[in-house]
Amino acid sequence: MTPAQFLGRMKKREFAPAYLFVGSEVYQRRACREALLRAALGDADRDNAVTRYDLNEVELAEVIDDARSLSLFASDRVILVRNADAALPKGKVADDSEEESPRAQNDLLAGYLRDASPGVVLVFDCDRFDLEGDDKAKLDRVRKFYAAIRETVELRRYSVEEAAAEVANLAKRANLEIKPDAEALLIESLAADVARIALEIEKLSLYAGPGRTITTEDIGTLVPDARATTIFALVGALGRRDRARALAVLDTLAKEGEYLPLALAFLAGQFRLALAAKEAGLRSPQQIQAHFTRAGVPVWSSRAEQVYQTVSKFSGEQLKRGMQLVYEADKGLRDARPDDRIVMERFVMDLTA
Repeated sequence: MTPAQFLGRMKKREFAPAYLFVGSEVYQRRACREALLRAALGDADRDNAVTRYDLNEVELAEVIDDARSLSLFASDRVILVRNADAALPKGKVADDSEEESPRAQNDLLAGYLRDASPGVVLVFDCDRFDLEGDDKAKLDRVRKFYAAIRETVELRRYSVEEAAAEVANLAKRANLEIKPDAEALLIESLAADVARIALEIEKLSLYAGPGRTITTEDIGTLVPDARATTIFALVGALGRRDRARALAVLDTLAKEGEYLPLALAFLAGQFRLALAAKEAGLRSPQQIQAHFTRAGVPVWSSRAEQVYQTVSKFSGEQLKRGMQLVYEADKGLRDARPDDRIVMERFVMDLTA
């Protein structure tokens, strides 16, 4: 089940006796948990109606005993259980005859769900593992252990495009206008983590006040991980072959002590996309965005515009030469040398010649 499907059921007040939340995405997890509490409990006193457990600290049997118990203070209850994976067997599996063995715990949960307490909703939460990659096998073990729970909510990380759409929604709700390049910087610097982005948008709203548009300078000022407006400005200037602007930004970078290889890494990525776009004969930002999105490469609108500018300013041979210059400059920054700035200034001059 997707978060959207879960939220739709909460609006209809359609409850299962238990849910399993899996995946490491934080923003949607909060939204789903809050929607459940609001739908199941309404205006009830949550201090009495919500119970929280951590399976690193208690046994599953204690959670089930609580779910079976009647409350004197709340007719409807929600029991939130963190670290659901902690109930899985570790090391030598206990004998099945023992009460706390994995099979016994599994049977205990299945038995409860066959005759669940009315008005009680259990939520087992596993946020330790991602839904893809190396964690998939570990998460499959969690799913198998909790197979008695029929409703599983999969909390996948946002793609860059999905994060961009959510940023637009968050900004609209905050009555905040964000320039496209500032939005791209916000998403890039926070790795499309929408939970963190939402927090930063709230800060930006308070900082900017009504009627002012958020710029990359604002992002660089307020967002701790916005690795520098200046780095993005340098990449943009070099992508446009703007030598004067690139040297001015490089001066700022050197004074601020920024990590210069990071700018080269961003530029190398932009050149690779630009070369692929030129070889594919793409002639507009829209074509670039559509082409790479179909190929599974996350490219949002402002990023596509940057790539298009680079495609327009460099020939195919110049892009290949630019990638070679990036490699040589990166190697120069890592070698024994008198000054990083000299290496980078030579790189700027050669690239924009």
